[in-house]
Amino acid sequence: MEEQPVAVCAAPASSSMSVAICAYTMLRWRNLLDAVDSVLAQMLPGDEVLLIIDHNDELLARAGDRFADSPQVRVVGNTGPRGLSAARNTAVEASRGGLIAFLDDDAVAGAEWLDRMRAALDDEQVLAVGTAAVPNWPTGRRPAWFPPEFDWVVGCSYLGLPSVPSDVRNVIGAGMGFRREAFELAGRFSTAVGRIGTAPTGCEETELCIRLRSAKPGIRVVYLPDVAVSHLVTPDRLRLRYFLRRCVGEGLSKARVARLVGADACLSTERRYLTSVLPRGVCREVARGLRGQWTGWLAGTLIVGGALVTGAAYAAGRLRRVGAS
Repeated sequence: MEEQPVAVCAAPASSSMSVAICAYTMLRWRNLLDAVDSVLAQMLPGDEVLLIIDHNDELLARAGDRFADSPQVRVVGNTGPRGLSAARNTAVEASRGGLIAFLDDDAVAGAEWLDRMRAALDDEQVLAVGTAAVPNWPTGRRPAWFPPEFDWVVGCSYLGLPSVPSDVRNVIGAGMGFRREAFELAGRFSTAVGRIGTAPTGCEETELCIRLRSAKPGIRVVYLPDVAVSHLVTPDRLRLRYFLRRCVGEGLSKARVARLVGADACLSTERRYLTSVLPRGVCREVARGLRGQWTGWLAGTLIVGGALVTGAAYAAGRLRRVGAS
């Protein structure tokens, strides 16, 4: 049977997608181009890509030259303070679409990434949608000693998240989308949290999603585990020092979020993670160790140590604030 051509229609204004890719370093130039290409391959007429350059004049000039003749790509400098939150806020202000997506500059979008997010956001009750971030390991496979419960350390989806499409508290920043209404209701990403350069902090998506639910109870934040972006994991992120620094950064970031939106909302997901997900992980790794796999002992130690370090950093962050009051 002869294959018939498929007509491509322009996206309606309300469902046109502005995809923001925020970048801050020349070291990821090749990754940045791969990220842009992965989005361009699946855009509809009316969609656009925004490259937001975070206070790096060399990168801004190079990106401007590279995409000067592209009708679908606009290069914009971060108009706020240095950091990912302000860069994303710049994207919201500069965007034209009714839907706004965010892709990390070291991630590559899967083939149905835009279509599936657009379909999910077609539901007026869904104001935010997150997709899975699958680690692209340096060797092509997961290190046997790295526990999947801690894939958030490398910016990816972790074991413990839903395995079927589900409503969740917050999305993951590597690949996410919002209806423009979300930013009209909840405002912008808070610059009090979020990554600045290589600092191992984050949680700006968590804080925004919690504020969004507070601003309009009944709205939905949806996670699509069967839609993914491939997120690069560089060798330096597989070092113990980075693992511990990231745990400290996460604890301190959660403490900041707790100050902004309250501890109950901030830790609602973490309670199940600590009491159910991590104990199962420890049991799994101990069983591997008892079978003679030494990496099981190491992974189990990282689960316990990572939880303790993150918790201690959170407590320190909370006490620091009390002491300053």
